[in-house]
Amino acid sequence: MSRLAADVDAFAGPVFVSAMFTIIGGDGREYGPVSADQIRNWINSGRANLDTQAKVLGSEEWRRLADYAEFAPPGSLPPVMEPPLTGQPVAAGETDLALASLGQRFGAALIDGVLKMLCWLPTASALWAVLGDQIRSGEQPSTAELMVAMEGVLSKSLPFLAVLAVVQCLLLSRRGQSIGKALLGLRIVRLANNHQAGFLHAFVLRGTIPLVIEQIPFLGGLFWLIDVSFIFGAERRCLHDYIATTKVVKI
Repeated sequence: MSRLAADVDAFAGPVFVSAMFTIIGGDGREYGPVSADQIRNWINSGRANLDTQAKVLGSEEWRRLADYAEFAPPGSLPPVMEPPLTGQPVAAGETDLALASLGQRFGAALIDGVLKMLCWLPTASALWAVLGDQIRSGEQPSTAELMVAMEGVLSKSLPFLAVLAVVQCLLLSRRGQSIGKALLGLRIVRLANNHQAGFLHAFVLRGTIPLVIEQIPFLGGLFWLIDVSFIFGAERRCLHDYIATTKVVKI
């Protein structure tokens, strides 16, 4: 009987060794279940590393790959991962990403601001056509006149602003980059794990909510000033980065 039990144990042993795993990729999505051999191939190709979060099939506990015996050879150090290439998703668990400099942050914001200004040019041109003669004659248009004139020409810029908003939303949601950040090799990532910030953190919390607050008279200007001032801290994070729990890094 003991011989039979030993045979059963010997047969069952490999079943546990070949456990199936699910991992969280650099884009924040789950991949798997896959075998340990497949994950080793991903590690060798740079698609994962020993800090990548993973769980065993049938379990809900997420742990580092290094915490599983299948991926942590005794007596060896975790391999040094190469930094991700420009335009590729940030690898899960990457911890050595350099923060973007103040100059790079300013440059990216300037590019995005110039693009927004270009979208307003059709409205500005139409507004000048309506009020230009009055201004050239030395008369100052009243607030009511400005509002009426603006209502009539605002629609000329809306299509351009809508297209820009859609492009920026897609880039921020899928790559953590605005147009300016993409041109300067920067990316927005989650503060805790360097994962992609995604739609909620990169576009809604970091961009849309601060923009809405900035439209409030007086309070909006004060918020903008405080928001920008935060970037001079040691972490180089604006107030909107703290709101969205994000940071901007070089890629």
